[in-house]
Amino acid sequence: MIKLHDKVFKPYLKEEQILAAVAKMAKEIAKDYKDETPLFVGVLNGALMFVADFLKAYQHPCEVSFVRLSSYQGLTSTGIVETLLDVPEDLDGKSVIILEDVVDTGRTLKQLVHLFSNAKVKEFKIATLFYKSEVYNGEYPIDYFGIDIPDNFIVGYGLDYNELGRNLREVYQLNQSDMINLVLFGKPGAGKGTQAGFLKEKYNLKHISTGDVFRYNIKNGTELGVLAKSYIDKGDLVPDEVTIDMLKDEVEKNPDAAGFIFDGFPRTAAQAEALDNFLESKDMKVNATIALEAEDDILVARLLERGKSSGRSDDQDEDKIRNRFDEYNQKTAPLKAYYEKQGKFHSVNGIGDIDEITERLSNVIDSLM
Repeated sequence: MIKLHDKVFKPYLKEEQILAAVAKMAKEIAKDYKDETPLFVGVLNGALMFVADFLKAYQHPCEVSFVRLSSYQGLTSTGIVETLLDVPEDLDGKSVIILEDVVDTGRTLKQLVHLFSNAKVKEFKIATLFYKSEVYNGEYPIDYFGIDIPDNFIVGYGLDYNELGRNLREVYQLNQSDMINLVLFGKPGAGKGTQAGFLKEKYNLKHISTGDVFRYNIKNGTELGVLAKSYIDKGDLVPDEVTIDMLKDEVEKNPDAAGFIFDGFPRTAAQAEALDNFLESKDMKVNATIALEAEDDILVARLLERGKSSGRSDDQDEDKIRNRFDEYNQKTAPLKAYYEKQGKFHSVNGIGDIDEITERLSNVIDSLM
C-alpha cells in the first residue's frame, strides 16, 4: 500500500506486465507501419513514460512529437480542455498515431481528435496503453491498446493523483472498496434526516444536507454563501455550479470519511449529471440512490403532528403539504429514470419502526460492499 495526499492505493500491475503490454503494442504497430515513417504523438504529462518505453521497443523509422492538454473539470459540464502544447506543424501526408496513457470516458480524447481535425494527414490512429472499455463512449475507434482494465482510478507509470505518483515504476489502484456514496430521496416527512443520522454512524459516512450547507455558508458569510445570497435576494434560483462548489467544500473537509450521504441534492436530472461529473473529478461515484417510500396520507399525518412543534407554516396546512408532494413527484420522476438507467435506484419501505427502516436501508448498503 502507498499513500498519496489523502488517498491510499494498492498494487495493481507489475512493471513486467506493463512493459510486456508496451512491447505487444510496438509489435502490432510495427506490423502496420514498418515500411513508412509514422509520427507518434504522445500526450503529456501522463504518457511520458509510456512513450519512452514504446520508442525503445519500436525499432523502425519514426518521428516523435507531443501535445499537452490541461483539463479544467467543469462541475456542471464535461469540462473545458485548454491546449498548452499544440499539434506539430507540417502533418500533410503523414500517418499520425496518438499515444495516450489511458482512455476512459473519451471526453479528453474527443478534444484531442479535434486538434487534428483540420490536418491533412494520411491516416490518424489512436493507441492507448490502458483502456477502460466498460466506460468508453465508443465515439472514436481505439486502434491499438495494451491492457483492458476495469474502471478503477490508477496511478504510477506516468499517471498521477494531484501530480503525485507519476514516477512509480508499477501501477497502483485506489483502495476504495469501503467507500460508499449514497443519494437519499424521500418526500417531506419520510424520515430522511433521522435515517441519515443512523447510517452515518453505522458506516462512517458524512451526511451532507444541502439545506444545512446553504444555511451554514450564508450565516457565516463565506464567499459561496455571499454568492448564493445574491441570487436569493434577487428572487433567482441559485445556479447548480454554486451548490456543487459548496458540496465540494464539504467533501474535501472530510477526507477520512468512508463515503457520503447526499440529502437534498440532486433534485433534477441535470443536477444528478452535475453530481456525477463532480464525483468523477474526485475519482468517486454514486454507488446507490435510495428512496424512502410512504403513502401520502401517512406522511401528511406525520407532518401535521410535526407542525405542532416545528412552527413551520408549511407543516400546518394540508394543502401546502400535498403541493410539496406534487412538486417532489414531478422532480423525482426523471431522477428515478436517470438512476434506474445506471442500475442504482433502490426503493425502501419507509413505514414501520425506526429500527426496522434502518435495517432495510442497511440491507441495501451491505449489498453494495
